[in-house]
Amino acid sequence: MHHTIEVRNLIFKYPDGTHALDGVTFSIAPGEKVALVGPNGAGKSTLILHLNGILSGNGEVKVAGLEVNQNGNLGKVRAAVGLVFQDPDDQLFSPTVFDDVAFGPIYQGLSEAQVRERVDRALAAVRMQEYAGRVSHHLSVGQKKRIAIATVLSMEPEILVLDEPSAGLDPRARRSLIHLLRELPQTMLIATHDLRMVMELLPRTLIMDGGRIVADGATEKILQDEPLLTAHGLEKP
Repeated sequence: MHHTIEVRNLIFKYPDGTHALDGVTFSIAPGEKVALVGPNGAGKSTLILHLNGILSGNGEVKVAGLEVNQNGNLGKVRAAVGLVFQDPDDQLFSPTVFDDVAFGPIYQGLSEAQVRERVDRALAAVRMQEYAGRVSHHLSVGQKKRIAIATVLSMEPEILVLDEPSAGLDPRARRSLIHLLRELPQTMLIATHDLRMVMELLPRTLIMDGGRIVADGATEKILQDEPLLTAHGLEKP
């Protein structure tokens, strides 16, 4: 079985000697939608940043069949793995929504017509077509999150990796984000504290604590295991 994400014995230390990742091993098959949960400081964000080469530790990280830290692969890896940060302002920096969403395809060297088509498709996927000419930083947090997702969809990634996508959203924006993520066909890994969203959206859950994966299984089973959740600083939804 060709796995979309494969991580083996990944170890990462910060310069001060803190072990952020302490032998993380897991794999995700094509089309799976997986939650990554755990207390703050568990290593979730650190792990995510290894999946497209922003950070690089010891161990094996493969995405879409590519070794992430192999020379010459980084461009392909970043096209295959769409990473959506927790704060959309980290992702949106162009004068207009169109320019933000066009940035990746232009960087990939596509023609003007292809770029336009990619942008249209990505904005349609997040239901934001009519915002193409708008200035990103005037939008609501929910709208910015959608545009941030569109900026990676325009690269046509196989895999979406999202860090706390529902953080800071009001109930209506959160609900529409869940609908949006449910419709997208990509393989997904979502780091989140929102266990209600996990229950609705993600059939498999990894619990991370102290830089290790401490549980991995069907979401339904894991989220009913109160002792397990309590042991790792999580509350049953």
